[in-house]
Amino acid sequence: MLTQTTTRVLEPADLGAALAVLESAPVENAFVAARVQAAGLDPWRLGGEMWGWYADGRLRSLCYSGANLVPMCATPDAVRAFADRARRTGRRCSSIVGPAEPTAELWRLLEPGWGPARDIRARQPLMVTEEPSADVEPDPFVRRVGRNEMDVIMPACVSMFTEEVGISPMAGDGGLLYQARVAELVGSGRSFARIEDGKVVFKAEIGAATSHACQIQGVWVAPEHRGKGLSETGMAAVLRYALADVAPVVSLYVNDYNTPARAAYRRVGFREVGAFMSVLF
Repeated sequence: MLTQTTTRVLEPADLGAALAVLESAPVENAFVAARVQAAGLDPWRLGGEMWGWYADGRLRSLCYSGANLVPMCATPDAVRAFADRARRTGRRCSSIVGPAEPTAELWRLLEPGWGPARDIRARQPLMVTEEPSADVEPDPFVRRVGRNEMDVIMPACVSMFTEEVGISPMAGDGGLLYQARVAELVGSGRSFARIEDGKVVFKAEIGAATSHACQIQGVWVAPEHRGKGLSETGMAAVLRYALADVAPVVSLYVNDYNTPARAAYRRVGFREVGAFMSVLF
């Protein structure tokens, strides 16, 4: 049997088909699905192109190509097609991130032309939960960050990003895009923190949200407060907000070598259901 395949940049008229693919794996695809639901498929509004891979006239796989290159529901044939297109367009992203298996294959195909990477995180366990912890009491001092507290939350956000990624988000454009993203999360009520004497002790954000699932990101505890269990009680508090106000499933992904964080998340009620991979440039 011959199978006709093709790859092309999706257009606004393809929105319904694209959402159907994204919603077939709502936890894995939450980050991109949230952006597509908010912005549609117009590249200018979306912040990048959405590539679609078709088999027998049906949209089967997607790849977001913007600041990140993100394969979604990508079959081996789709990964090869996305790699071919990425080679032709050249590297315009700062990272490749997505489910571990297709992301690893995508990077294998792109590395000869795009490498070396600054950092490769080959396995980042994807963790989910649908209910608040029965074992960890939420920190009552964790609350939503107010719009008038940007000057309080920004230093903590910059510290978290620099620790996690290895470079400051204030480089390049002076941090304008990063500040805008933090302000967006604060303004939408998805930034949470415990603040004492004008300084952030714990913080986390709900970075992506759809009606099916949301994703917690940016978990950070001030260095002088680490080892006190604040990441567990703080996460329990953010989880309570997320399940009550945002989505029925809450997810996050974490570096596999961060054993203390993985253990803390398990105590809060998260379980591992898969893995992501990140390639950082």
